[in-house]
Order: sequence, then structure tokens, then C-alpha cells
Amino acid sequence: MKKRLEKLRQTLKNNSIDAVFIKSPANRRYLSGFTGTAGALFISQTKACLITDFRYIQQAQKQCREFEIIEQTASIFASLGKLVKETNAHLLGFEKEYLTYADYELLEKNTEAELRAVEGLVEEIRLFKDEEELSLLKEAASIADKAFDHITKFIKPGLKEIEVSNELEFFMRKQGAVSSSFDIIVASGWRSALPHGVASNKAIESGELVTLDFGAYYKGYCSDITRTVAVGEPSGELKKIYQTVYEAQLKAVAEIKPGMSGVEADAIAREYIKKQGYGNYFGHGLGHGLGMEVHEGPRLSPKGNRKLEPGMVVTVEPGVYVPETGGTRIEDDIVITKQGNEKLTHSPKEIMIVGE
Repeated sequence: MKKRLEKLRQTLKNNSIDAVFIKSPANRRYLSGFTGTAGALFISQTKACLITDFRYIQQAQKQCREFEIIEQTASIFASLGKLVKETNAHLLGFEKEYLTYADYELLEKNTEAELRAVEGLVEEIRLFKDEEELSLLKEAASIADKAFDHITKFIKPGLKEIEVSNELEFFMRKQGAVSSSFDIIVASGWRSALPHGVASNKAIESGELVTLDFGAYYKGYCSDITRTVAVGEPSGELKKIYQTVYEAQLKAVAEIKPGMSGVEADAIAREYIKKQGYGNYFGHGLGHGLGMEVHEGPRLSPKGNRKLEPGMVVTVEPGVYVPETGGTRIEDDIVITKQGNEKLTHSPKEIMIVGE
């Protein structure tokens, strides 16, 4: 945590900001280690404080060794105002994406400091995963891999998508996950053409493709994996869709490397899919950053101008979605290395027929 604080303080200095108010749950945990659900951070060049209420004081004292713990007795903004005065902070930054207008009014009322809306100060530091973070991400990915192996033995015709989703959730929790990283997607048959087809009461039928998009939330970090399986023998068109996505995904994982922009990474898979005649059916970006949140920077998409650098963790998830026919998505988590990239997820990707 100490190194993270040092990096943030340097960022504040570079931006001529005296102190910053952190309300984002992910940023709060990243900087302090605090896992409670209520509280905020005040960080200046000389102070690092966690403001929280009576329920979390003992927990915070154990978890946040680098922070002074301040019990919130009235408004959190009243406590913040006192800290601003104590540190003589003239310019206070606040995370514009995490403060409501009502909160802003309270912040303005309780401090005489000049307020500046900031964006991405902590997120920029979070882009680069340290060894501890990579270890947790690998464990989260391992749980997801084990869950895929388990679910391929569970799926069969007649099961409802929601039953498959529930089985994935229960299994990952048994392996140590706190929960799934997001609402699990189980989309079968025509619903596999829905990129975000969250599990429904539809029954899975023989001859259908089933897209499974899920991840494990483990000790504050997320995994995010997608595999598409066939229940019984699929049609020739579905096989072609699958093969196109499979080859595009393999090609992208093989070629993504540091120095490449998100646009360039996206184009690897997008151009291949376009050549196979499915360009109009790949409507989302190739991937996104992954860490404490399931969607972080950088973006691998036609709008992703950020260069990839070692230590960044991203997903690689091309898909083809043909309405009324079906679709396929295949996704891995990778970490950018000096030489290229390393996969964190290792589940098989060749077309798999299950439920026979």
C-alpha cells in the first residue's frame, strides 16, 4: 500500500493538487486495503486518512496500517472539512464519477478549499498490476477454469439456462470465490446471438450453441472468461461461426504485444472476422482491462488509443452474433509482458460437444 500511496502523491504533486477525496469503493480498497462498504479516503502529502463509521473502526484499524482511522460522528463531509483545514489544503480534488450533485453541495458547504473534479488519478496507477495483484488474478482465473471444466459435465438438453448459471455460481464459491464477477451469461440457441444474454428460463436444446460468460471474484480481483460449447451436433452454419471466432481469437492472443494500441489489437481479430464474411456481426470491442473491477482500462476497440504496456491485464473476446441463428464468443484473460503476453485463463477452446 505504501508504494501505491507514493505514486498517488506524486500524481497529486504533478497536477498541483493539495489533497484528494476518494469515494470509489475499488480505489478506496486499492489504496488502503479496506474491505468495508462505507467510508472515504482523504490523502495529502502529509496525511492518509480513512473516514468511516463506528461499525468498521476495528476492521479498518487491522486492515489499513498506512492510514489514520477517523470515526465519522456526523457527516463524512464535516470530517473531511476538518482535515482540509488541518492540512491547509487550498485545492481539493474529488472523483467526478463517484460524487453525486447532492454530495458535491455538501462538500462545497463543509470546506473552503477550491474544488477540482478529477478523473483517472488512481485508475491510471491501477492499470499496472504488481506481483501480488497478478497472483490474485491468476487464482481468480484458475477458479474460472475449474468452473468451466465442471460445467461441461453438467450441461445437458432440457436444463434451463438459469440452472447452469446457478451451478457455475455455486461451484466458484466452493472454490473460494466470494461471488461471480458479474451477472453470469448463459445464452443458448437463438439467444447465443445476444452478446449480453444473461441467463434466462429458456431450456437448452440439442443442436444448439451455448455461450458461457462468467468469472470469479476472488479477494478483490476479477476473472472474466467466455467459452461457447455445442450441445449435440450443431449445424454447418453454427460450426462456421464458431471456427471463425476461434481462429480470430487465437490470432489475436498470438499477436498482441506491448507498444500496440487498443485499436491495433482490435483490428487483428476484426479484420479476420471481416474476411470470413461476418464483419457486420462483430459489434463490440475486442476486450477491456481487468482487475479489481471487471471493466477497467485500457480498451481494445476501434476507440482504444492507449498503448499496451507490460503489467496491463486485458481480455481478448471476439464474437460473432447472427440474429435468429446463433453466435459464439471466446474470451481469455492475458497480461501484457515485455515479450508479448501471457495467458491467465487456460480452458480448452476447440469446439466441444457436451451433454450427449
